[in-house]
Amino acid sequence: MDVIYGLIPGMMFFGVLLVVVLVWAVRKGQYEDMEGGGSRILMDDDDDMMPHPTERRKATDRDADNKTAD
Repeated sequence: MDVIYGLIPGMMFFGVLLVVVLVWAVRKGQYEDMEGGGSRILMDDDDDMMPHPTERRKATDRDADNKTAD
């Protein structure tokens, strides 16, 4: 029975803390875009990271010209 006197205030503290964290998250906009992260991972953004083959040739030609100039 003595344990309950410690558990009840402890659980009330954690309950209030949970409500505070939930209110903070809602105000910061954490729940605004629920589907954005799931669809963002499926988007193909490799095109920006990989140069087009003609751009690759231009870059290798520039590198070759710079080496011969040295």
